[in-house]
Amino acid sequence: MQNNNLELSYEFFPPRTDVGKQKLANTQLELAHLRPEFYSVTFGAGGSTRDNTLETVLDIQQNSGVDACPHLTCVGATNKEILELVQQYHDKGIHRLVLLRGDPPGGMVAMGECKFAADLVQLIREHFNDHFTIAVASYPEAHPDAKNLLRDVENLSRKMAAGANMAITQYFYNADSYYNFVDICRKKGITQPIIPGIMPVANFTSLKKFSNQCGAEIPRWMIKTMDQYDEDIDAQRELGLEIVTSMCEKLIQYGAPGFHFYTMNQAALTRSIINNLNILK
Repeated sequence: MQNNNLELSYEFFPPRTDVGKQKLANTQLELAHLRPEFYSVTFGAGGSTRDNTLETVLDIQQNSGVDACPHLTCVGATNKEILELVQQYHDKGIHRLVLLRGDPPGGMVAMGECKFAADLVQLIREHFNDHFTIAVASYPEAHPDAKNLLRDVENLSRKMAAGANMAITQYFYNADSYYNFVDICRKKGITQPIIPGIMPVANFTSLKKFSNQCGAEIPRWMIKTMDQYDEDIDAQRELGLEIVTSMCEKLIQYGAPGFHFYTMNQAALTRSIINNLNILK
């Protein structure tokens, strides 16, 4: 299924230890052979987590030969703090951002001056014009806080109208969710690319817990099939590779413009999926 037009990108989280930094450096080297458009780096609000994001982004930009794309949230931050950080990215030659509202840490009262991601997009556009290619989040199965899917699409439309260039979806395991979501978006006048977010299956027990927290749905048939291998992580991964590869094949046939892989700072499963798809030759 050769397709040289697909845009491929890979997401990391900022490591906190020297061992983690070396592991991520190795992962970047492995993924560099898989035609990355950019590497994105997740973001934590405030403190050392935010500093780790900045350090990781600048390291990628300066040393990997691949565009770095920091995530940025507006929760709990003033506009002045946001603009100061974005100015640092601007001055270091960063040309991509993923802009998110973010979830408030436990006990946080103040949400920040930008209440929603659309406000953050507008703020960046007002101060930096078209310097940045901006991606925003989208949710084929609806954000957990959204009243319904249509309301969520309206939220995405506001982010696009504010100046976003593309959307990256929450991960999913049902290709029909993506088809349906994109169809609704197009009918509502959203024309920008909507990139499917792809989560390889590394540990199904952990994946189920994480999915419950973030609102991503795991189909019942997938749970029942995976439960056969409850104690066999290797078998889970092999079956997960088959499931995710098959879904990606369907997404390519549908016309998805690319894939954004949630790597969890590991290269092996992502590499296997791309090799299975045979899209780089």
